[in-house]
Amino acid sequence: MDDYPLLNLFWTMLWFFLWIMWLFLLFKVVTDIFRDHSLGGWGKAGWLIFCIVLPYLGVLVYVIARGKGMGQRDVKQMKESEAAFQDYIRKTAGAPGGGGGAADELTRLADLKAKGAITAEEFEKAKAKVLS
Repeated sequence: MDDYPLLNLFWTMLWFFLWIMWLFLLFKVVTDIFRDHSLGGWGKAGWLIFCIVLPYLGVLVYVIARGKGMGQRDVKQMKESEAAFQDYIRKTAGAPGGGGGAADELTRLADLKAKGAITAEEFEKAKAKVLS
């Protein structure tokens, strides 16, 4: 380690960190180009070619020109993902508003059988239908 001073190590780490940040931004921009539904095919191709041929300038211009929409698309995608996840949880857990699950339906059938509203045969048929 005597031949590589601490300041050089610091500069190497700084440049490595900036390179990783640059790659992250480049991939984020390329992903956003394909995710944007307001751009046509030629627009997407143009931005992509611009970002590949002149990467630093292309990404900088893209972020300046379309950065606000980029953030809005991120927020929209996160909200859609969260809504889909919550809907999945409701359906899986059988919570109210999720349409109920098989366990709720079986409980309701058992209550109807206990009250005498349905016979044992009707209960077995309905139970088989719910479980299938």
